[in-house]
Amino acid sequence: MKLSIGDSAPLFKGKDQDGKIQDLSAFLGNKIVLYFYPKDDTPGCTAQACNLRDNYSSFKAQGYDIFGISGDTEASHKKFQKKYNLPFTLIADPEKLINELYGVWVEKSMYGRTYMGTARTTFVIDEKGKISNIINKVETSNHTNQLLASSVNKTASLKKTPVKKSAISSKKAVAPKKSLSKTKSTVKKIVVTKSKAIPKKKDSLVEKKITVKKKPLVSKATTPKKSSTPKKKT
Repeated sequence: MKLSIGDSAPLFKGKDQDGKIQDLSAFLGNKIVLYFYPKDDTPGCTAQACNLRDNYSSFKAQGYDIFGISGDTEASHKKFQKKYNLPFTLIADPEKLINELYGVWVEKSMYGRTYMGTARTTFVIDEKGKISNIINKVETSNHTNQLLASSVNKTASLKKTPVKKSAISSKKAVAPKKSLSKTKSTVKKIVVTKSKAIPKKKDSLVEKKITVKKKPLVSKATTPKKSSTPKKKT
């Protein structure tokens, strides 16, 4: 059966890597990441598991439980978990019953050969047991971002809002610059008034110098006229 977003997640029971029976209904009330992968300890499946492992604290902080499911045995899961120190539960499905329940046991092809296998698919289940998201095109080394992109962006925007408020308050604090501009304008006015007074003093000094220079020029001009008159009488 093919599942869609909004459908109720099919409930199941299965053994984990330690042989313990895990009942999905016991985890309802929490958000669940249920990811199906083809095989333990293969390159793509290892990259996916390690990406979820490295970001496991982010999932737990947002209330998620993670379950990985493949057609491998419990012993294979245990070896895979120990090798890469995986902190979440791996459920064995050697008979492919859970795979078929979620519609991921499908016909696949490679190099012209067809075979049955697990389609790498991740289901996100909300607190009420409804499927809230389905990821069919899984990016194995970037799977966390695919799953938490929307919620991470929301938390990031909340973190940015106080920064914006503080930036606004800092702009308001810059208001005293206006008072500085006023002081600058008053200084300019004072300079202008002083510059007006200075030319008047210079003009008065120039006038005095001119009068002083004219007197000796007149006295020198009169003496030659007296010396020229006697020469005409002789």
